[in-house]
Amino acid sequence: MAPIKSTKEAPTSAPADMAPRFGIAEWYGQSFADIDESTRKALASFSPEKGNRLKKTERERILELESLEAAGQPLTAAQSNRLSILRAKKKVELATNKRCPFRGQDKDAICTKEGGVCSLRLYENAPSGIKPVRGERGAIRALCPVRFHEADEIVKWVGDTILGTDSPTIAREVGFLESGETVDGSEGEDVGRLDMILVDGELPEDHPMHWCALEIQAVYFSGKEMPKDFVAIAADPGNGLIWPTEVRRPDYRSSGPKRLMPQLQIKVPTLRRWGKKMAVVVDRAFFDSMGSMDRIDEPSNADIAWFIADFEYVPAKKSFRIKRGEIVFTTLEEAVDGLTGGKPVSKDEFETRIRARLRSG
Repeated sequence: MAPIKSTKEAPTSAPADMAPRFGIAEWYGQSFADIDESTRKALASFSPEKGNRLKKTERERILELESLEAAGQPLTAAQSNRLSILRAKKKVELATNKRCPFRGQDKDAICTKEGGVCSLRLYENAPSGIKPVRGERGAIRALCPVRFHEADEIVKWVGDTILGTDSPTIAREVGFLESGETVDGSEGEDVGRLDMILVDGELPEDHPMHWCALEIQAVYFSGKEMPKDFVAIAADPGNGLIWPTEVRRPDYRSSGPKRLMPQLQIKVPTLRRWGKKMAVVVDRAFFDSMGSMDRIDEPSNADIAWFIADFEYVPAKKSFRIKRGEIVFTTLEEAVDGLTGGKPVSKDEFETRIRARLRSG
């Protein structure tokens, strides 16, 4: 994102009759309402150097070589030289990008989300000025799936609940659907992957593998992109705690029925035949946006385990932290009904609506 400049004065205050609006909750991992003025303005003008980011293969090579080094295995001259080059590149990457504090144990991970906005929250025009909405409506809504990886809490929670271990091993992007041979493709190509597989790595190698699939779903938002807010923050003559410049809202229709539901419909039937569970992680606001679902009391009869994450504000740290919430077990069919989130109208009502559309052209 290039630095944003504007010759126009950006709006920073809210009309008295303005309804609450969604604005930045967390920015590069920091609570926006608690960031000081200079930091807000610096972040508004920050431009990450994407060209300095390491490739996935380079990150893997650093880990591989550092593991050998940590184990006391001497590196060859070529390996030592390669490690020095990659470490220098990593240093440049960290100096020209922002760290992401939520990527589990990887303390040097950088933020790759455009604009660096982790989550949204509602703001109101209070008598004393612009303030975050408090109470249930004041919960943050996670925009970035990486937000759920804070301190590996979710992985520990899912592992402990389904596998009986809070330190599962993770396998990523494992192909489980293969194509047949076609005019335009070869047989055996991956056409479907499970993003995360948690495995109980404490079992003997000859023991049947104990594992579950994990799907994490953040919410998209509808409305104008965030750069207009960055302009307003940079131009604000006050402390940069601005009134959101546009009406935005979490888009649960796109995130649920259009994105998450097809993933479940593709993956869960196969998992069900294998006798395996799908764990789905969403935040409280996402889950509450769904329609009602019949819950399964006996986990062994369920296809899906919904892990509902909460985010609590920690005053002493002036930041949010992820918190274990509720676990809900459902079948796939109930999940689809819940994600659809609506009931069909009667045939007569539908035909009345058709006639109204035809009359209006």
